[in-house]
Amino acid sequence: MAQKKTKSAKAAKPSQSYDVAVIGSGPGGYVCAIRASQLGLRVALVEGEAQLGGTCLNVGCIPSKALLHASAVYAQRAHWADMGLEGSAARVNLKAMHAYKRANIETNTKGVVYLMRKHKIDVHAGWGKIAAPGEVMVQSQKEKQALRAKHIVIATGSRNRNLPGIKVDEKRVLSSTGALALAQVPKHLLVIGAGIIGLELGSVWARLGAKVSVVEMEERIAPGMDLELARALHKSLVRQGLVFHLGQKVAALKSLGGKGYTARLAAADGTTAKNAKPLSVSHVLVAVGREPMTEGLGLEKLGAAQDKAGRIVIDSGFATNVAGVYAIGDAVAGPMLAHKASEEGAALAERLAGQNSAVNYRTIPSVLYTEPELAWVGQTEEEVKKEGRAYRVGRFPLSANGRARLMGAGDGLVKLVSDAQSDE
Repeated sequence: MAQKKTKSAKAAKPSQSYDVAVIGSGPGGYVCAIRASQLGLRVALVEGEAQLGGTCLNVGCIPSKALLHASAVYAQRAHWADMGLEGSAARVNLKAMHAYKRANIETNTKGVVYLMRKHKIDVHAGWGKIAAPGEVMVQSQKEKQALRAKHIVIATGSRNRNLPGIKVDEKRVLSSTGALALAQVPKHLLVIGAGIIGLELGSVWARLGAKVSVVEMEERIAPGMDLELARALHKSLVRQGLVFHLGQKVAALKSLGGKGYTARLAAADGTTAKNAKPLSVSHVLVAVGREPMTEGLGLEKLGAAQDKAGRIVIDSGFATNVAGVYAIGDAVAGPMLAHKASEEGAALAERLAGQNSAVNYRTIPSVLYTEPELAWVGQTEEEVKKEGRAYRVGRFPLSANGRARLMGAGDGLVKLVSDAQSDE
C-alpha cells in the first residue's frame, strides 16, 4: 500500500543494504520478495499498514469471498425441499458471519508473516518513500530508517476510485471496504457501477435480503467482458432480484436525514433518463473502479513517468525510466487482479536474478464471483472480431449438463472462441 504522511519521527537509524527492497506487501509485493529470496537475493519488504497482505487479503479478495461464499450457501435454502432436506429455516447472523470473515483474513495474513520468516525476508514496518535511486526511506510513527537497495520494486496496489460530488463516509455511502463490514443488511442498496466489485457485493447483500438497485453508465453490465456471457449473467441476476438501470448515472444524491438518500438518475449523456423515478435508498455503494496508490513515493522528484491515470510507466521488463526502480501490480497498466500482480512479481524477481522471465498476459484468467460465476481467459469474441480475424464459436449450455441441473446451477454456458484456420 502507498506511503502516507506520519507525525515527525526520530533521527534515522543506520541504513541497511539489500539486493531488493519491495514497497508493498500485497500479492505482487510478497510474491516478488519470496521469489527473489528463493533465488539467493537479500530482500527487504516495506509495509505501512498494520497487517501484511495488502488490499487483497485485508479488505478485498479474501473478505469478499468469505461473504460471497456464506451468502451463496444461505441462498441455497430455497432448494432444500427439492432435495428432501427439512429443518428449521436458516437465518442470517451477520455478527457471526463477520467473525468467519475475520478469521479467514487473520489466517491468510499470518500465513504471509510466516512466509517472510521462512524465506528470511526482513520486514520493515513503515511507509516507504524513494529518497533517491538505490535508497528507500521507511518512516513509522516511532522512527525513520534508510534502506539501501540495488533494486527497488513498487508494489503499492490500488484504492477505490471516488465519484465527484459523492462523499464516502463508510456509514451510508460506502466503498467496497465499508460494504464488507455492514453491521445490518441494508433495506435498499444502490450500487453505482456494474463491474466486478459492484456485481459481487450487490449479489452478496441481495442474497442476504436487501433490495439492490444497480446503476451503470454503459448499456450493459460487466463492461469489457464477453457480451454474450454478460447478457446471460444479467438475466440470472435479474431472476435473483437485482434491478438494473443501464445507460444511466446518478445525477444527484439528496440526504434523508441519516435514514438514507434519494438518488436522482439521468441518462449517461446527462439528459433526463426515460421513465426515471427518484430512488429512495438506505445505503449507496460507490463501485466505479480503482486507482493506483502512488502518491507519497517520491516519484515526482525522481522524475518517474506516470500516465494520465496515475499509473507508473514501465517497459516490458517492469523497469521505470529511473535506474534501478521497478513497478508491478495495480500500480501499473493492466487488469487490477491479484494473480496478475503475483505473476509480475515472480517474473520480475527472476529477471533481477539474471533470468529472462516474462508474463503472457493473454493467458491471465479473470473471474466474476457472482452466482453463477463468470470466468474467462484469452480474447473475447468482440476483441477477435475487432481484429478482423476469421473465427469460430462453440457453445454448451449448462442447462444440458446433468450435474449442473441437479445442483440447481443450470444458468449460463461454456463458450470457446477459436481461430477459424489454426483452432487457436
